Amino acid sequence: MELLPEGQTNNTQVTFDDQQKINQFSTLISRKDLLSAELEEYKKEKDYLDDLSLEIELIDEDEKLNYKIGDTFVLMKQSDIVERLEKDVEIMDGKIEVLESQVEQLDDLLASLKKLLYVKFGNAINLER
Repeated sequence: MELLPEGQTNNTQVTFDDQQKINQFSTLISRKDLLSAELEEYKKEKDYLDDLSLEIELIDEDEKLNYKIGDTFVLMKQSDIVERLEKDVEIMDGKIEVLESQVEQLDDLLASLKKLLYVKFGNAINLER
């Protein structure tokens, strides 16, 4: 059964190697989707930390505030909280940088696989979303 539009035929044979490339493309797309979702969450968290830092810097330095560490709240001075938030932002920046690098590497792999598959199959394969 052919799923091509009426009047088009597909004479290209799919080899085992071709099927492996198609499977790899699908796996890489799924991995990229997961990493992109995780990256968006980290970016939201970083924005939240940035906003929180700005708000806390407006509070008097000697005032003590509740700061959440894990599941508990600890009473800390404003200056200590600002330092902790700066460290948290640095950690988040590192995680974001790693994920962006991984997504970029996946994009490169996907582009090369897409090129190889389109050369062989032309319009008979659709790798676009």
